[in-house]
Amino acid sequence: MWPGLEALPWRWAGGAALGLGLALEVLARLLRGWRRRRRRAPRREVLFFPSPVTCTAALLGEPGPAPCPCPCPLPHGDSPLARLLRRLLSARRSLELCLFAFSSPPLGRAVQLLHRRGVRVRLVTDSDYMALAGSQIGRLRQAGIQVRHDQESGYMHHKFAIVDKKMLITGSLNWTTQAIQNNRENVLIVEDAEYVEPFLAEFERIWEEYNPANYTFFPTEKEQK
Repeated sequence: MWPGLEALPWRWAGGAALGLGLALEVLARLLRGWRRRRRRAPRREVLFFPSPVTCTAALLGEPGPAPCPCPCPLPHGDSPLARLLRRLLSARRSLELCLFAFSSPPLGRAVQLLHRRGVRVRLVTDSDYMALAGSQIGRLRQAGIQVRHDQESGYMHHKFAIVDKKMLITGSLNWTTQAIQNNRENVLIVEDAEYVEPFLAEFERIWEEYNPANYTFFPTEKEQK
């Protein structure tokens, strides 16, 4: 036998192992890069109202086959309201709502739909405006959604929502049909902890402050506004 031939199989095995290790390292790097590319950038979006009236049946329908084509006579297409509904309906775990006025039926149905899906919904609102005709607050309470309200002389005038504790929805928009269809309004949607966390802290502070255990049952009337 030629000198050194007996060592060749071990050299080949060592080379193969080295090649396999390099290939696995390259594959791991490619996989990490693919995951980074797939990771969605944080959402930053601005919506302007008024919103044209469009069909929202496809967004607000219960799970199951939907009629095709949709029999709704309203125009079908994208709109600021439809985009706002999609952001709300992306909630999987929690939804915090802090709203001065809430009378929009589509937004009310979206919140009830999330509640039926098992999303924890909490809502803070203004005691004066929750009693107005058309308010969604009574329907939401009847559905089992937790609602708390103020007992103060001033308005609970916030207008924001927090989706899954990571997406903030805020702006000038009251969640009313009037504001959505007729007013010049804006909504900012952002996924940024720097902004989400202060709003979440404010919600939790108000939520505890408006705990029913702290209510007075013979409150004085609100000051003239």
